[in-house]
Amino acid sequence: MKVLIAGASGFIGTELTRQLETEGHTVLKLVRRAATGSDEFTWSPTDHSIDKAAIEEADAVINLAGASTGRIPWTASYKREILYSRIDGTQTIVDAIAGAQNPPTVFLSGSAVGFYGDQPGVVLDESSAKGTGFLSDVVDAWETAARMTPPSTRVVTFRTGLVVGRGGAFTPLIPLTRVGLGARFGSGKQNWPWISLHDEAAAIAHLLTSKLEGVVTLAAPGGATAQEVTRALAQALGRWHPWVIPEFAVRLLGDAGVQLLLWSEDVAPSKLLADGFTFRDDTLAKAMAQLVAGTS
Repeated sequence: MKVLIAGASGFIGTELTRQLETEGHTVLKLVRRAATGSDEFTWSPTDHSIDKAAIEEADAVINLAGASTGRIPWTASYKREILYSRIDGTQTIVDAIAGAQNPPTVFLSGSAVGFYGDQPGVVLDESSAKGTGFLSDVVDAWETAARMTPPSTRVVTFRTGLVVGRGGAFTPLIPLTRVGLGARFGSGKQNWPWISLHDEAAAIAHLLTSKLEGVVTLAAPGGATAQEVTRALAQALGRWHPWVIPEFAVRLLGDAGVQLLLWSEDVAPSKLLADGFTFRDDTLAKAMAQLVAGTS
């Protein structure tokens, strides 16, 4: 397939590109600068402009673009950027698909488990109701934009949890843990849905040729608590895990601290498992071992 990716140079996009090319697919890239090769096409989500040739050439489109939620603090202006970087990018792609003479067969649009909000003690899946809070509202608007895609193109919005790899949320966690400053956040009992970088990319690749549509959860089976995640990283690095960052200190970070670190979401990848996807890294120990080895 010819697969057009928005966000191909990012944390997830880089691994996804590697896996797709290994499988024999051709990866095309949407870039926010002048194109420098035959595999690049220029777009500007803020202006809702895109090189329409990209859509005409692609068999599938994958949208990974969006401002990082890991940048703290979430000021009022940055919250707007988090929201509109997702809505504008998605709408730009959807509009281009709607106007294409040869539309792609599938559109895979990024999403997040933040949709569920804070729901401690509840096992969640794709059928569960929306939660409350800024992240939940962002994800709902993001997915709504993707659903505007014409019915001739199959649409999947994949809700991703914490991605275990050398990037994303682990960019600060790895060096801090390496020097002995690994810590749990709050009680540590909150559920953090997670997935290894390898399995995140592999699951997205699986969705390209699957018949699944609508919402699909990308999170490892079994789940884990926040303490189990940070402790597993410390163990993989051969370090102690003695510290606690109390809840009141996390709350000083505002909505970002609460929603990224204290929310509890026990999410099961029901659709993905039923569709026959096999997780390579189905335990935290395996995922962290791959991270430390630099192969995740």
